[in-house]
Amino acid sequence: MSRVIPLKPARAAQPGSAGATSPASSDSPAFTVSPPLSLYIHFPWCVRKCPYCDFNSHTVRDGIPEAAYIDALIADLESSLPEIWGRRVQTIFFGGGTPSLMTPDALDRLLTAVRARVNLSPEAEITLEANPGTVEADRFKGFHDAGVNRLSIGVQSFDDRQLAALGRIHDTREARRAIDLALRTFERVNIDLMYALPQQTLNEALADLDTALATGVSHLSCYHLTLEPNTPFAAHPPELPDDDVSADMQEAIEARLADAGFMHYETSAFARPGQQCLHNLNYWQFGDYLGIGAGAHGKLSFHDRVRRDMRHKHPNAYLEGAARGDFVQESRMVGSDELPFEFMMNAARLNDGFHVDLFARHTGLALEQLMPRLLEAREAGLLALDSGRVKPTLRGRRFLNELLQRFLD
Repeated sequence: MSRVIPLKPARAAQPGSAGATSPASSDSPAFTVSPPLSLYIHFPWCVRKCPYCDFNSHTVRDGIPEAAYIDALIADLESSLPEIWGRRVQTIFFGGGTPSLMTPDALDRLLTAVRARVNLSPEAEITLEANPGTVEADRFKGFHDAGVNRLSIGVQSFDDRQLAALGRIHDTREARRAIDLALRTFERVNIDLMYALPQQTLNEALADLDTALATGVSHLSCYHLTLEPNTPFAAHPPELPDDDVSADMQEAIEARLADAGFMHYETSAFARPGQQCLHNLNYWQFGDYLGIGAGAHGKLSFHDRVRRDMRHKHPNAYLEGAARGDFVQESRMVGSDELPFEFMMNAARLNDGFHVDLFARHTGLALEQLMPRLLEAREAGLLALDSGRVKPTLRGRRFLNELLQRFLD
């Protein structure tokens, strides 16, 4: 028989003990143990910006000021050391933009500087996002030698017609070559795929998936194409599959990946057992992350507060700020009334959910502040509460926005 979790959390462990939780009041967070810490490093340049992309990325026009940017990243990290002193960094993620446009020598210099300055776990997962273009693929061995042990390749589709519609600069041949090189070079490889593409059929979406599965990669990220504001696709929308066809694609993709032995562990993430992306799991479990680089976001917890930061967004503004020792464009404390929603906005993406103790550990608040809304969501059929775990139901996963709205203050 299923056991409903209690309205009151278990008594907190003593500070510093395993599984210690927070004796938080309703007024402000109070941490006894710091959440896990990751490092995000943003590389803002691309050869060409894709028409669907709303990330902080900028087309290379007059060359990349690589040496100056690496200098700025190192200085940015040094300026942040007092705020993370003594904390172990569990993962590093190079995102963009197109980080694989970096030369291996520049990446090696940066990672050497990171190791010299932070307490980096010997088993740290170090991920680099890459495009399948020929120039980037030729650098894979150098990236691995510098310390990258996980590569995430932005393939998006194996259909040349779709790649052209998406504004990608690679073709199917280059994608296959890049994946083959990556699998021979890195311990772990992810492929990014998109579905519900312009005029795409269900069979075409599944053909892309079957091609990806045939490569033997251990992780797949499957994203529904969305028209983001302030992008060329939003201004001039392509003809996309309707909602019913898109839903059929999603269900068919999930079923085929399950048959292939992949765990659907997050809204858009699928992995063979033991191959989940640890960096992204830390985001979804509301862990901490220091973000450095142009436009990078960060979230850091202190003993009595949680703070979010954003670096200067434009690369030129970031480099100019670095010359002054000024890296942060925006900084704000996250109010205790906001933390339940921010926690759930991440944790509700996990298909297996989370243990109730995680809320106190990673927000510094008492579980009582979350429990009434959890019970309301359960009554609406959006969440299941069983044996100390909270997990979204199938309805909760399909209507994630409806679920999250229940945790807005």
